[in-house]
Amino acid sequence: MSDNLLKDVVDQIDRQSNLGEIAYSRLKQVIVSGSFPAGEKLTVRSVAAALGVSTTPARDAINRLLSEGALVNEGPKTVILPTLTLASLEEVTATRLALEGLAAERSVGAVTPADITELKRLQKIINESLDRGNYREVLSANREFHFLIYRRSGWKRLVGLIESLWLQVGPSLNGLYPDFAKSRKGVANHMAAFRGYRSKDPSAVRAAVEQDIKDGYASLKAYIKARA
Repeated sequence: MSDNLLKDVVDQIDRQSNLGEIAYSRLKQVIVSGSFPAGEKLTVRSVAAALGVSTTPARDAINRLLSEGALVNEGPKTVILPTLTLASLEEVTATRLALEGLAAERSVGAVTPADITELKRLQKIINESLDRGNYREVLSANREFHFLIYRRSGWKRLVGLIESLWLQVGPSLNGLYPDFAKSRKGVANHMAAFRGYRSKDPSAVRAAVEQDIKDGYASLKAYIKARA
């Protein structure tokens, strides 16, 4: 299952590229977006095959993600995407509220009309993908939506810290669907962010992003309890 899923969610790498760096970047992107669910197993061979590279860059990518806590060892040749516990969810959520709220607030002065157009394009993808039940695409577009906002904070270290948190929570987001899609709470929060940008109100944009995190937290908490 893992091998086939990996091939579905990553694109093979151009052999002329810096293979180790791009393998790491591609695999991290899959994890951050929630395209690969918590508890799934990965091997060096399956990652190499999915990315179309040798085992060396695949192993390098896995080792880097292990050091960042995005993967954990399950055996000599197997790693898994860890499942959030209630304790880790509490910690990650509190930290996300502080950091992502700050980034969203700072973004208001830097977001351009072109950025708003791109955010609307991503929201259209989210809406249409929800209608089709393509939750993998929803998660991918949602990641792009949020990180476009966070990058406009202008603080690269802040964005890096946020990305490290998404590495922890990303795989568990996969388990929210299809139930989370029914409420469309994420859509409502994104619409609130658009209204904040129109009125150039940093506190409104921050509140919209924080509410998005809180809604996700509530659903993840229920999901984790149900699994337990």
